[in-house]
Amino acid sequence: MAHAAPTAPGRHRQPAAGATTHMNMAAALAGPLLAGLVYGVYAAFMKRQTGPVDAGNVFYGILCGAIFAACLFALARFGPRLARELHAAAYGAFAGISFGYLYSLSGESIFKCSGLSLLIGAGVGLAAFYRYYTRED
Repeated sequence: MAHAAPTAPGRHRQPAAGATTHMNMAAALAGPLLAGLVYGVYAAFMKRQTGPVDAGNVFYGILCGAIFAACLFALARFGPRLARELHAAAYGAFAGISFGYLYSLSGESIFKCSGLSLLIGAGVGLAAFYRYYTRED
């Protein structure tokens, strides 16, 4: 019956619902910033297409990375407030759009880019729905 033993009072304190610390905010920003950095560098590399690196490519990479990081942060921040279906669909759409844009920079046809983006988006959306459905409160 050890599992039914009472715990000492005050040991498991939960922070207030709206309380965020600097460490939590830094951890919440680190993931999207790192992903945005990688996305921006890859977008700039694909846009360059074996030409010389110039200020336009650097600015393009920074812009793409900042937009990607902002969208990912907003999705991570406000996504849990949505219903699980909409939350999963939002992640699927974000993954499909971001993949499709990078793939379109390679010079492939728009039909191939759109088809692969739909497949990637549907796969991520289904995986996210499964995750949210099985880990529901």
